Amino acid sequence: MRILVTGSRGFIGRHLTEYLAKRGYEVLEADIAEDSALKVDVSSPEDVFNKLSTAAVDAIVHLAAIADIPKTVENPYQCFRVNCFGTLNMLELASHLKVSRFIYLSSANYYGAPEKIPVEEDDRPAPRTPYDYSKVASENFVWSYHRTKKLPVTVLRPWKTFGEYEQPSKVVPRFVKACLTGQPIQLYNHGRDVTDLYHVENLCHVIDLCLRNDQSIGHAFNVGTGNKISVRELAELIKKLTKSETEIQLLPPRTAEESTPQISIPSIKKLQTILGFKPQITLEEGIRRIINYYEKNLP
Repeated sequence: MRILVTGSRGFIGRHLTEYLAKRGYEVLEADIAEDSALKVDVSSPEDVFNKLSTAAVDAIVHLAAIADIPKTVENPYQCFRVNCFGTLNMLELASHLKVSRFIYLSSANYYGAPEKIPVEEDDRPAPRTPYDYSKVASENFVWSYHRTKKLPVTVLRPWKTFGEYEQPSKVVPRFVKACLTGQPIQLYNHGRDVTDLYHVENLCHVIDLCLRNDQSIGHAFNVGTGNKISVRELAELIKKLTKSETEIQLLPPRTAEESTPQISIPSIKKLQTILGFKPQITLEEGIRRIINYYEKNLP
């Protein structure tokens, strides 16, 4: 099976292309980055169709997006141009190519601050930032192509992933680097936020299941592991695994809004029932991988 992956040079894209290639897929990589195998601006219909309209692919996994939330607040126009119209361009391409599957990577941000726990796929969207709104709008584009053009689509709403290649400023690499270098870990609002945190390979496994199983067509799936961890528990776990003496500083909230912990945990019952999903990498194993990665790569 030949798969077109957009956003292939991003954090998730790099993991996914490696994961699929190891499992026998032929992967066509497309990204706006200069080092991409095929440089494509998904927000440009001319670029998409000039470079991809003759691509012989069986499926498309659409990852390309602006995911830096502060940047989407600063420049909503760019956010909607890339995230929404980029998705529309890829849907039109998928319809033209008559692919057997179009997998769209949405986000847990679709739900905003959840009204109840665990979050189920039928819960209403409650977006807050331009990034969140772009995911809600793009999902509607996806469903419109499924219903009116019979495009075989699957939507994934992943919770918090981490892994190698992730930006060093993100929470897991930041805590790992602090422990390895003896710097303090600062936890605002005492690190009371709670989420389902997991290594990105679990998400890659879900995408593989969706590509191989026609039962995934026409469904949106929450992607998580069914576990939960607070930011403080995460810091303590990383400190334990690195055998570090670094100080964990429990600090007050920086804003009134931050004083209310963000608690977001998905139900993955649908993913388990329809696709038979089981997590492949435990949280502890995933964190050990990041520790090993930074032990080798820290200057």
